Amino acid sequence: MVRGIVREQAILAATIELLGEIGYQALTMDAVAQRARASKQTIYRRWRGKPELVKAALDARDTGSATEIPSTGTLRGDLLAALDALCSRADDRYLTMMTGLIHAMRTDAELAETLRSHVAGEDQGPFHTAVERAVVRGEAPAGTSPELARQVAEGQVVRRMILGGPLDREFLTDLVDDLLMPLLTRAFSAGDEGR
Repeated sequence: MVRGIVREQAILAATIELLGEIGYQALTMDAVAQRARASKQTIYRRWRGKPELVKAALDARDTGSATEIPSTGTLRGDLLAALDALCSRADDRYLTMMTGLIHAMRTDAELAETLRSHVAGEDQGPFHTAVERAVVRGEAPAGTSPELARQVAEGQVVRRMILGGPLDREFLTDLVDDLLMPLLTRAFSAGDEGR
């Protein structure tokens, strides 16, 4: 049993590595098998095809890196900690992997459907934790959407990466102070409410 788990982890890790190096289009089961030192039969026994394997690899990656953020005592501090966790995974390989998958989803209906289920399943994580804590502390209204926080934060981080800007403390602080805090706390000025 342990050997099977270790083998599965090696296959999923190899899939993520290859997605970051060569992208989805060039990814083959042969390449994954070679990188993971596994047989194609082992891979196909567990996953029907490339889309299913990629989803499993992304699920495992997200589960493995969804570290619990420490409670800082404030929504602002927790959001910065959540962004630190997000940015610790965001590198050139991650950008290559994600842009390749987004492009491939436009032409591969099976991949698109499979990855939509991956994204729809992302209902936990550091932004969920940060918003949940803020609602309990009274810093954010009941019903505040953790998903909105995650989507806005991830969208801004990916945009910054595409533009080639650094994911530095200044960027993260501006993202939290100028966008996420007003959005999540509904702390708009009286003049902004009618927009």
